[in-house]
Amino acid sequence: MDNPPLRLPLYLSAPQACSYLPEEYSQSLFIDPDMPMSTALYSRLVREGFRRSGGMVYRPHCLQCRQCLSVRIPVGDFRPRRRHRRTLRANGSLRLVPTEARFREEHFCLYQRYTASRHPGGSMADSEPADYRDFLITDWCDTHFLEFREGTRLMGVAVTDQLRDGLSAVYTFFEPDLQNRSLGTWAVLAQLDLCQQLQLPYLYLGYWIRDCAKMRYKADFRPLEVFSQNRWCRFGPGDEIRLPELPEPAR
Repeated sequence: MDNPPLRLPLYLSAPQACSYLPEEYSQSLFIDPDMPMSTALYSRLVREGFRRSGGMVYRPHCLQCRQCLSVRIPVGDFRPRRRHRRTLRANGSLRLVPTEARFREEHFCLYQRYTASRHPGGSMADSEPADYRDFLITDWCDTHFLEFREGTRLMGVAVTDQLRDGLSAVYTFFEPDLQNRSLGTWAVLAQLDLCQQLQLPYLYLGYWIRDCAKMRYKADFRPLEVFSQNRWCRFGPGDEIRLPELPEPAR
């Protein structure tokens, strides 16, 4: 039996410059931050295209653009491609170490190096410990910091929420000077393996943006399900992911 429709207080943010597409402006719908939240409720919201930043739950709602699409991998149907198998071989010495979601100086130093390399000049590159906590940790969600280590060396951290029907990749940061290791791709593959161990059907990857180079890797994982026009649509190998049509302007 389907769940009844959710009726929650929503707010619309003011337009601001888009962080991913420099020619666009972004707006988001977000849940009233004073409303009690839980893993069960958040799991339903993720299935409807929402995501969290800290304790703030939001969904893109841009009037002139529909490129931010929530995507997930159906774990049981995923088959690694050749490039994925290469990544696994190149990182055979890595191990995944689940840890609780809390501030650690070792994690934060790596986060600072990563954001300074990936987001130079942006607000994330100048994060303080309080900003880091507010971005990644909330008290109502079952969150884990999945370390990937080579021996004792910390190579990366995948911040991951456990939902009722899957894992949700919140944010991943790793050694920025090791691009040839494809550590971001390895993190997704490791999370897929963890989903299998936990018998969870989906890995939620957040938003895919066709014209943002940093997001294109998500489309390499097939089949991929895309939340578009209030339903999940599946795209297999070789399928072009179609963007939802914008409504005709009022005349």
